[in-house]
Amino acid sequence: MSRIGRMPVEIPAGVEIKVDGHTVTVKGPKGELTREFPQAISIKQEEGKIEVSRPNDEKETKALHGLTRALLHNMVVGVTTGFEKKLEINGVGYRAAKQGSTLTLSLGYSHPVIMEDPEGVTTDVPDQTHIIVRGIDKELVGQHAANIRSKRGPEPYKGKGIKYDYETIRRKVGKTGK
Repeated sequence: MSRIGRMPVEIPAGVEIKVDGHTVTVKGPKGELTREFPQAISIKQEEGKIEVSRPNDEKETKALHGLTRALLHNMVVGVTTGFEKKLEINGVGYRAAKQGSTLTLSLGYSHPVIMEDPEGVTTDVPDQTHIIVRGIDKELVGQHAANIRSKRGPEPYKGKGIKYDYETIRRKVGKTGK
């Protein structure tokens, strides 16, 4: 049995969950999320918790069991506290600016990189070298942060580029002269 899948998802106060077949809608103080789950997994709502179960022990069904429970948990956490990813910009002249829902990045290219916030995700720029991506959908937050990072990933020689705040860049030694 899946250790993750076996654990029930606790429903905190102020969160409404509606299970309609294999479609689950979660409403909370931060917003509303809807997701459709695979037919092989059954989702039952009891008082204060959600139970996820599987009909057999096939390899694919076992994988979907833990995945379904993790996705449900992420939906509940998203509508109560939300998710955020922090990015750092390193490099001389590299900076970020925010105007409305537009994020403008100066990353050493001949032009500024302009990015629009997708629906359901917001970006904050507390100072020129830090970006915070926030939202209620963990998947969208992670994807938008990855898109921002991909505009100029960190390079190993000087460490210039955009990196996650928890990330450490493995530095390489440059050329040596004779």
